[in-house]
Amino acid sequence: MIRRWSKYSTPLDQLIKETDTLFRKIAVHPSPSINDMSTLVNEKGEAIPSWLPDLDVEFHKLQSEIKYERNVVDFGAVGDGATDNTNAFRKAIGRGNCKIIIPEGVFVTKGIKLPSNTILVGAGKGKTILKLHHEALKSAILLTNKHHISGNHHIYVEGMTLDWNVKRLPSEERTASGNNRSSCFTFAHVKYGWVKKVEAIDAGLHAFDVSSTLYYYIKDGFMGPGRSQYIWLDECNGYGFGDDGITTHHSDYIFISKSHMCDPSGRAHETGSCNSNGIEIDDGSRYVWLVNNTTTRCFGGVEVKAHHNASAASYVTIIGHLSVHDNRAFNFRHIGHHKGNDPQSKTAYNIKAMNLVAIAPIFTSLYEVSTPRAMVVSAYRNVVVNQFTILGDPSYDFEGHPVIAIQYRAKQVVLHKIYIEGFYHAGGIKGKFYTSEELT
Repeated sequence: MIRRWSKYSTPLDQLIKETDTLFRKIAVHPSPSINDMSTLVNEKGEAIPSWLPDLDVEFHKLQSEIKYERNVVDFGAVGDGATDNTNAFRKAIGRGNCKIIIPEGVFVTKGIKLPSNTILVGAGKGKTILKLHHEALKSAILLTNKHHISGNHHIYVEGMTLDWNVKRLPSEERTASGNNRSSCFTFAHVKYGWVKKVEAIDAGLHAFDVSSTLYYYIKDGFMGPGRSQYIWLDECNGYGFGDDGITTHHSDYIFISKSHMCDPSGRAHETGSCNSNGIEIDDGSRYVWLVNNTTTRCFGGVEVKAHHNASAASYVTIIGHLSVHDNRAFNFRHIGHHKGNDPQSKTAYNIKAMNLVAIAPIFTSLYEVSTPRAMVVSAYRNVVVNQFTILGDPSYDFEGHPVIAIQYRAKQVVLHKIYIEGFYHAGGIKGKFYTSEELT
């Protein structure tokens, strides 16, 4: 999918092995947990996390627990875009252990909560549409698991569009109500979850959120309880989101593949200072894989980060990402831990990124004072970027800004096979990093 945009054509298994070799050369105080960052190549020639075959076993367990197959129409649901179907969905879903079928139509609801051992399947994106009721609260999540505190397990969702119905709010109002609410889709404290071929539009906060029970802002080094684990988002897309397209918080073992996020509204933030990213791996997330995803016209294409009072995301692997017209195509940072007088981050480490493509980073009205970059690395340690193609628009004045910036307490950073072309008045690469020749 990405190969035709890239200058490089290293076979995937060789690319992974090469990146692992570079990573082990520079990783300071490597933890045994680094072994959990292993990537496999499956029989289709696709990169997958080493734990994904175990998740396939859990899917077969889920199928064995399904005792009923129900169509929501049989419980009174009407896909006319007007009828409130909240109770019809509640009756059809029951206590779980069932597969719920949603036919074509626009099904209005005030929110759907899924118990453990549940499969929810629509007729496809743009065919089955779940839409928030015009009286739904701003804090409403359109589709989520039932128990955010005690947790749920084995939930599968496929084949539908989720419309948060942002038009029900006044146009001047910010669209998010705080913490992990106001999204199209949220997994909070879920173990074993699948989201496949789902579209999310106009979310108040996030299109898709893989989260713990709550977002925790306590201190660097604190790992929040109630974590989601072993979650796969595949062939999902979103646009019009108020903050981020796909985000993760305080969760482990997440796989995001073949998904596309674009054109955020930014309305969860103050106008002109919208940190609205296509894919954001945020506070306390660990062991996250991004494979063959794309982002367009966001503030950040992929942002791996944390707030100043939270642990940084760590143990992140990115393979084959295409960023087009994102302000900062790839942004790795720990806020509040990157300037000269800031404390060193305890948790900002371990990123492998390979076969990346950034096309024409540009200024954006989302974040008006942010200068464009193909990549920024600040505060993070143990970072390897292997095969990165960066293509600028020769007619666009880059005003002397660096294309890549390695800055603010970043350490043990390797840039290998970096190709930059087509930038007018750009500043090149700024900062201290290793080249492959220095490591041989």
